[in-house]
Amino acid sequence: MYKHHRYPHIIIQQAVYFKLRFSLSYRDIEKLMAIRGIKVDHSTIQRWVFKFSKEIEQNMNTRKRRVIDSWRLDETYIKLAGKDRYLYRAVDKQGNTVDFLLTKRRMKGSAQKFLNKAIGNNGEPRIINIDKSVANTAGIKTWNKRNLTSNKIKIRRVKYLNNIVEQDHRSIKRRIAITTGFKEFESAQRTLAGIEIINIIRKGQILNPRTSTFKTFCSLAA
Repeated sequence: MYKHHRYPHIIIQQAVYFKLRFSLSYRDIEKLMAIRGIKVDHSTIQRWVFKFSKEIEQNMNTRKRRVIDSWRLDETYIKLAGKDRYLYRAVDKQGNTVDFLLTKRRMKGSAQKFLNKAIGNNGEPRIINIDKSVANTAGIKTWNKRNLTSNKIKIRRVKYLNNIVEQDHRSIKRRIAITTGFKEFESAQRTLAGIEIINIIRKGQILNPRTSTFKTFCSLAA
């Protein structure tokens, strides 16, 4: 993963972790690294986050504990270059993160894309609790129609049951609100994935965790 990089992997892991774990700008991290005697430009750190977040997510999915088959699905909006983009997220009934996906629109195709990702990584749920979203309803019904040999996913609409995922949105929204925001879709998608991974580690969802959040993160970034 780190072949041909000028800096040792532990330096790269630390810089990426700082960005994903704390509400710091890339220039803030550049200064922190300088205090430690490491001279690295903020644009280089940004490239590290962009490059390694996707690979870390893949490693995370191989080590994430199984979630319960009762999900709560919802989407929240994210401002990206002044436009609303939609972050689809699901947690299980215990609040464990199921999956996440940033999309450009809130529509049936987006909901379907999220379901494909979530089920591909976690297996098929027995039931999904949603709000009155037409797109999410259509996405689940489409999945049920296309998967004739599997059990049908039950759709439930109990508003208070989705409080748990709406509250879980806040940790992500809070991180974004106090930063300068995102300007490019792909960069936002990968950075948000990294922030979600840190939350998953902190929730204790990683098999064979290390002694700290940082060490567990490094094990996923190895």
